[in-house]
Amino acid sequence: MKTLFKNIKELIQIRDPEIKKVDGLEMKELPSIKDAWLLIEDDKIVDFGSMESFPENNTAKIIDASGKLILPAWCDSHTHIVYAGNRELEFADRINGLSYEEIANRGGGILNSAKTLQETPEDEVYLQSAARLEEVMKLGTGAVEIKSGYGLTEEGELKMLRVIKKLQQHYDIPIKSTFLGAHAIPTEYQSDPEKYMDLVINEILPKVANQNLAEYIDIFCEKGYFSVEDTHKLLSAAKKYGMKPKIHVNQFHAIGGIKAGVEHKALSVDHLEVMTNEDIESLKNTETMPVALPSCSLFLSIPYTPARKILDAQLPIALATDFNPGSTPSGNMNLVLSLACIKMKMTPEEAINAATINGAYAMELSDVVGSITKGKKANLIMTKKIPSYTFLPYAFGSNNIDTVYINGKAID
Repeated sequence: MKTLFKNIKELIQIRDPEIKKVDGLEMKELPSIKDAWLLIEDDKIVDFGSMESFPENNTAKIIDASGKLILPAWCDSHTHIVYAGNRELEFADRINGLSYEEIANRGGGILNSAKTLQETPEDEVYLQSAARLEEVMKLGTGAVEIKSGYGLTEEGELKMLRVIKKLQQHYDIPIKSTFLGAHAIPTEYQSDPEKYMDLVINEILPKVANQNLAEYIDIFCEKGYFSVEDTHKLLSAAKKYGMKPKIHVNQFHAIGGIKAGVEHKALSVDHLEVMTNEDIESLKNTETMPVALPSCSLFLSIPYTPARKILDAQLPIALATDFNPGSTPSGNMNLVLSLACIKMKMTPEEAINAATINGAYAMELSDVVGSITKGKKANLIMTKKIPSYTFLPYAFGSNNIDTVYINGKAID
């Protein structure tokens, strides 16, 4: 089936196939065609151009996009969509003055979610997670990474990863799976955290690999969670199974996690709310993508990733939601785009690049999604009639999406 969009006010993020990501000053550029047309066939982008070259005698279904913009669907490279229940009571605790770390220290936080996950049947976890996935797709997300990390037992972690695999089978968008067994230290291992690391490395990791449940390995390298030494041990063990690192670092403290990730050729280092000059230097001349999670900063009232510092060092940056029950109960990439501009001083061009082509890179999906490129998946956003793409982050409280297309098909 062919679909031909005509009279597109602006077709945004036009890229040649060899462009996999954009860095530094390149992120200020957002190639586009005004007064454009776009042809898709089945699930792929086939051709595009200005209306001056519109293919009049085409047999495709024609959609008039007058006054509307078309751009690639958002690529959300860091989520925890698979979980059970919620943590709204902790939200009230924070309003009453407790910090994220204080809540965690008294058994809340990740440990709270782990308990709920362990007690919830797998089918119910799937239904809850599927509803969240459908929600973010309607908000414009066309590719997503999902982590485990709320199991914290062998059965709990494998349950989460099985749910991710079931989502991959039932939903026709790119979904990447990450094993995050080292997300927090369970209560029963608090006095002997090394024993829990041994469980993750020697018992759970081999089963994850043998059952082909995850492509990536993750760890929360942070004070009170896992050390740089733990990070080296886990990433070295995962490498034997061909699992690449995508790791949580520098959310509250800079303890050397970025350097450790780079040494293990991490695909991405995520959070980065606290950055030192040494951290910036360690990312230069690497293939590792820095990933910012601004809606987490909003929800926890913690600093935002210093995007300008990263970009001024001629590094790339990607944006993601961190959708999870404790620190970011939202998978809305449109809000993330706005926060990046409002709070991180990124330009609209930089933010859109970070949420599309660079987000795709952070999931090894550069050849599949993230730009308007011939041969890529037709995972697209068609906006409502808006003045320009700057209106997307500007009108942060409005839904400016008309239609989301996944594999060339409009979703309800």
